[in-house]
Amino acid sequence: MEHPTIGDRISGAFIYAALAVILVLVLYPLIYVLSASVSEPSAVIEGRMWLFPVDLTFTGYNKIFHNEEVLIGYRNTILYTVVGTAINLFMTTAAAYPLSRKDFAGRGVITAILVFTMFFSGGLIPTYLLIKSLHMINTIWALILPGAVSVYNIIIMRTFFQMSIPPELQEAAAIDGCGNLQTLWRIVLPLSMPILAVMLLFYSVGHWNSYFNALIYLSERNKFPLQLFLREILVKGEVDNMVQGGAAMIGQDQQILDAEIIKYAMVVVANVPIFLLYPFLQKYFVKGIMIGAIKG
Repeated sequence: MEHPTIGDRISGAFIYAALAVILVLVLYPLIYVLSASVSEPSAVIEGRMWLFPVDLTFTGYNKIFHNEEVLIGYRNTILYTVVGTAINLFMTTAAAYPLSRKDFAGRGVITAILVFTMFFSGGLIPTYLLIKSLHMINTIWALILPGAVSVYNIIIMRTFFQMSIPPELQEAAAIDGCGNLQTLWRIVLPLSMPILAVMLLFYSVGHWNSYFNALIYLSERNKFPLQLFLREILVKGEVDNMVQGGAAMIGQDQQILDAEIIKYAMVVVANVPIFLLYPFLQKYFVKGIMIGAIKG
């Protein structure tokens, strides 16, 4: 066994130090926001809270969950995420599997056409006019259908199928009488859990964090996703309906304090579902993305 040289030790120490700095840069904002959301607002504004909560209080969460619009936004976002992710997975799989088959005529031409669309966009105004002409304004489909197909993810999944699913296995299934759909459903998909988990995470995070399409295509507040309400609170500072939801006689200073803590609490509430989802998919994530990213 070779002993590490001085150079190895120095480079190792440098790597660990760099990783420690990155870890602090990533974790500190998360811990700070979480602690600020349950701290006394005055402690946050005055800078007395650095890492851990000061004078524990759940006022921000109490006002958020007693606000009807936030609950509506949560409901809408869950609906948009579930439906949108299901459509994304279906469309991505339906496109990637045929393109992964060597016996599929014209797959090279179709792949080239799909890749061509990655470099050019129809533009915001033409897209809006198209959505309007299809009568999808103020509907869930305006948020889901324009992004139903991701060429980048199709290529990743296609490559996974090519690299991870032996052609002999599909040939054996065909000999046993399985058609293409049966082979996909019974053979390919059960063996593709890593890439499906990666796609599920990519698409669900994208739908959960999306607000721009809702900002453009939705005008009815009862259809707004949670992120649009979060944007109003963080960017426009519209928290009056929350801070005035308590006692009628509330001072201006207290309103400012409550508004500050509501911002932090809203950020936590909006991101908790994604943090809860990731641990269940993490074991598939690295394997799926590494295999899918290798050029086939």
